[in-house]
Amino acid sequence: MTSGTGKILLVALAAGALGLIASLAFDGPGPLLRTELGQRALQGALSASAPQAPAGVAVARRGEPVPEMVLPDLDGKPVIVPKAYAGRPLLINVWASWCGPCIKEMPELQRYAAEQAAQGVQVVGIALDDVAAVRDFLTTTPVAYPILLEAAGPADAGVRLGNPKGVLPYSVLISADGRLLKQRIGPFESGEITGWAQP
Repeated sequence: MTSGTGKILLVALAAGALGLIASLAFDGPGPLLRTELGQRALQGALSASAPQAPAGVAVARRGEPVPEMVLPDLDGKPVIVPKAYAGRPLLINVWASWCGPCIKEMPELQRYAAEQAAQGVQVVGIALDDVAAVRDFLTTTPVAYPILLEAAGPADAGVRLGNPKGVLPYSVLISADGRLLKQRIGPFESGEITGWAQP
């Protein structure tokens, strides 16, 4: 590489960094975190600073099959995830009734689930909450997609789906054959899920 080419690359990198800093200063991290690159960077940063999952706990990794979990539905019936939803892509949203951003995105998840109907991407919520709180919440914010339950902790469903810090809301996209395709930390804005959930 010539010194002229090196200078051009250095100027381009500096301009890109300044653009990123300006975007964060004026718009906050939102626009960056809505990109796949931003989400991957955030995942990497959180994973690097997170404690390891407890021994024996299988954690999903991008591109690999998602380890099976058995979680109860609202009636206590056990559901094997992702096996129970095999054959179509699956969007899992990990949330809690006390999480403000989770509550804000619920109507968007419901809209998307209804739009997908019987042939598209399936939507399942996993509430890191107790059944009474979830049932209470769903009386004021009803959703038609399945809701499963899990107690929050160091080996909860969010952690096993690749969210070591337990940040909520957290969503993953799983392929029809059970592989982890995408991860997302933070809420979806209106209309955002459709583009994100393209396998």
